[in-house]
Amino acid sequence: MNTVQLNDINLAYIDRGAGPVVLLVHGFPLDHSMWDAQIDAISAEHRVIAPDLRGYGESALGDVDDAVGVPLERYADDLASLLNALHITEPVCYVGFSMGGYIGWQFWRRHRDHVAALVMCDTRAVADNDEGRAMRLKMAAHVAEWGAGKVAEAMEPKLFAESTRKERPELVAETRRVITSTNVRAIAAAQLGMAARVDSTELLTDINVPTLVIVGEHDVLSTRDEMSGIAEKIPGAKFVEIAGAGHMTPVEDPAAVTKALLDFLRGL
Repeated sequence: MNTVQLNDINLAYIDRGAGPVVLLVHGFPLDHSMWDAQIDAISAEHRVIAPDLRGYGESALGDVDDAVGVPLERYADDLASLLNALHITEPVCYVGFSMGGYIGWQFWRRHRDHVAALVMCDTRAVADNDEGRAMRLKMAAHVAEWGAGKVAEAMEPKLFAESTRKERPELVAETRRVITSTNVRAIAAAQLGMAARVDSTELLTDINVPTLVIVGEHDVLSTRDEMSGIAEKIPGAKFVEIAGAGHMTPVEDPAAVTKALLDFLRGL
């Protein structure tokens, strides 16, 4: 991987291919490797940038107040700083998965000159309800004593469709490995940031760039109905459902997600 110094951190990232830039932003608590299949395929036609967000993978967490965590705006600003450091001046296609989608709303708010198109994959526009916020705060408070392995164990049933868990245990095991190796301070910091996130529903009707919305048929975290509602609110947005997949669509059915992305990119 490449690294670049951005303010208080060394940020690690994949930079592969040539042409219009596609920025792949991973979810919680993962790293760039969730996009491995898409990086390989898309970089044949585009320049693909796939960072590890601060605190994840090979990127440093940096100067973080453990009582506040990392606001989603800060992740978004890191991504803009990365593009600037790489002297990427043309707008990019921003692809955000789950937490990467939450960050994407902030990236659109704060750095829309960087955005040529949006892909929102298995994510949400609404803020957490009281129950969801309480669960995030509980994890943030206790993850240091639990360890990242317990986080992986708790999240696993919600990340994958039941058929994936039964028929492709190697995918589940690899995701468990990534989560288990994640810095517990980074997990807590992200949970605090997500718990504090604002509702982005009001943004949807103002998005004026080509947009693709992708969801797994059996996603229980960002459901098909919720994601189709997001697509309906964004003018001209395209909607793709990945049959048989749960939340982890880029991993569970990489061929279908890659096809959806390439079809969208070729139409820009």
